[in-house]
Amino acid sequence: MRLFGLIGFPLGHSFSQKFFTEKFEREGIKNCSYQNFPLSSIDQLKDLLATHSNLEGFNITIPYKEQVLPFIDQQTDAVQKIGACNCVKIVDGKLIGYNTDVKGFEVSLKKKLRPEHNTALVLGTGGAAKAVVYALQQLNISYKIVSRKANPEANIISYAQLTNGVIAAHKLIVNTTPLGTYPNVNECADIPYGALTPDHYLFDLVYNPSKTLFLQKGEAQGATIENGHEMLEIQAEEGWKIWNGNSI
Repeated sequence: MRLFGLIGFPLGHSFSQKFFTEKFEREGIKNCSYQNFPLSSIDQLKDLLATHSNLEGFNITIPYKEQVLPFIDQQTDAVQKIGACNCVKIVDGKLIGYNTDVKGFEVSLKKKLRPEHNTALVLGTGGAAKAVVYALQQLNISYKIVSRKANPEANIISYAQLTNGVIAAHKLIVNTTPLGTYPNVNECADIPYGALTPDHYLFDLVYNPSKTLFLQKGEAQGATIENGHEMLEIQAEEGWKIWNGNSI
């Protein structure tokens, strides 16, 4: 039995296991299994690999997209530049790290992207944020990262610095934090939503619920909105191609 899986913590509401189980059934793929492997510490990865010798690849989610890097034997150029990995292929016991979040985000984002969405705010500083920043660079979209503490040298501003003028100057806003994820559906990033306009585009990497409070508040101002479901599907399919030798 070919085994694939997902590491992260917690994994109670994971997209991946349901996606791949349904994919295997729908496409008649036999002798394949996809399991969740909740790890309370990234150090447990060694035991996981030792226990499941038939594991051929795995996805990585919060909070390990950056912490997994010391365990990776070979990194793609994208992983090296981004500093985050969300997909691993195991070949002869060696872990090869990829980042499929970039393509997932870029393809999904572009479907609703307009010329005025040429300056972005990226909410969050984790592994997903790094992939988003890399994609924005590929699209020649300038950006600022938003976190609780400002760090001008790293192009990071604080939430306290998000004035109406800053919002007006950044027509694309991407939430890479887990805020608003089920069951904490009443949470959202602390930004001046009243300054949003129909020219704004809010993209939330959260997919459950399908319309987070962040997106609801944007929609109420007439902004274009998109959640992370399609991005996840694209990156999952890219992972499948990687595991089966159909992608670099």
